[in-house]
Amino acid sequence: MTTGPLPEPPSPEATSDVRPPPPLLTRPLLLRFVSMIGASLSFFLLLSVVPAYAAERGGGGAAGLATGSLMLATVLGELVTPRLVGRFGYRLTLIAGLFLLGAPALVLTVSGQAVWIVAVCFVRGLGFALTIVAGGALTASLIPDERRGEGLALVGVVSGVPSLVALPLGLWLVGHVGYGPVAVTGGLAALAAIAFVLGLPDRAEQSDRADSSEQPLGVVRGLRTGALLRPVVVFAATATAAGIVVTFLPLAVPSASAGVVAVALFMQTAASTLTRWLAGRHGDRHGSARLVLPGLLLSAAGVLVIAPTANPVAVIAGTALFGAGFGITQNATLAVMYTRVSTASYGTVSALWNLAYDGGMGVGAAGFGIAAGLTGYPWAFALTALLMLAAVTPAIRDRQVTPPSAHPPAPAADLR
Repeated sequence: MTTGPLPEPPSPEATSDVRPPPPLLTRPLLLRFVSMIGASLSFFLLLSVVPAYAAERGGGGAAGLATGSLMLATVLGELVTPRLVGRFGYRLTLIAGLFLLGAPALVLTVSGQAVWIVAVCFVRGLGFALTIVAGGALTASLIPDERRGEGLALVGVVSGVPSLVALPLGLWLVGHVGYGPVAVTGGLAALAAIAFVLGLPDRAEQSDRADSSEQPLGVVRGLRTGALLRPVVVFAATATAAGIVVTFLPLAVPSASAGVVAVALFMQTAASTLTRWLAGRHGDRHGSARLVLPGLLLSAAGVLVIAPTANPVAVIAGTALFGAGFGITQNATLAVMYTRVSTASYGTVSALWNLAYDGGMGVGAAGFGIAAGLTGYPWAFALTALLMLAAVTPAIRDRQVTPPSAHPPAPAADLR
């Protein structure tokens, strides 16, 4: 029996094009997850506890001052953190943030004076700003570019689950053990996370991914850069609605349907978590830019469906729709922004995105309260959906100027 020549083995050139994707769950990213969970537990465990403590000691005005001080410091801290990261690096800035977030909580109950509580909240707000901006930039640098969308989605899940648990748990614990132990627990959660930050790489140790000689974009320059400003505006529009839904849905739904609100808010969170993950996987394969506009439209549609607040089906369906759109927009806008800068400017991207988140939620809640007083809740929700559509223009403009498949970070000088 005759046989032909054996087939030639495939050449290295023929097989080198098919490579498995780089691993996502590396040791540094897992360490970062631990520090992220510690910061999230510390912040959300006390988010409702501190205003309750302030109200018990000084009335409702003190509670408002406590929350206002926390959020004001957070916004101010987000503005300056990119400069701190540029000077001191990710690791040291993140350690400082965790310390400022945790240490003041240990002494919260030393005094019940409003001035003391407000001061503690202000320092913790600065610490929280440092952790989310420096930590967010560090996290992004640990995610392979080819899996950025999926990685950011996973980050959202890891940081979101502790908040879901800690927010109701804090008030429950206060009723059983008192304010002091809960405050100390919240403080220790952030301080314990510092040990895990020490094992993380710093920006200077990642020269293979960034040109250390490149100057990062500042926040002001970032806001003047259309390629970053457009997704910021779109995300701010959806964050505005998020602040409205969380704050006013319990007030807008008739008291006889209190269980509807619980189901609706759960549906929103579940839908947001799921679509954030799906958007990340889709974005890695087809580009995240094309998801920004659908996410915005889905969010606005959800808010509009919520408008007949006396209808339980509409409320639950609307919050689920809004949550789905919000999750898509969260992932897509952040992923798009990271692809448009070099690693040196990751801190600026993190700051801008978080400013849109915090500022949008605050402005939305304040403005909606005024509108609802004039028109009632149903019309105020409908007006909110209409105003959200103003962000369609930058979303469409962004699709026209940015190829959806662009994954590699663009040099800062090329941003327009």
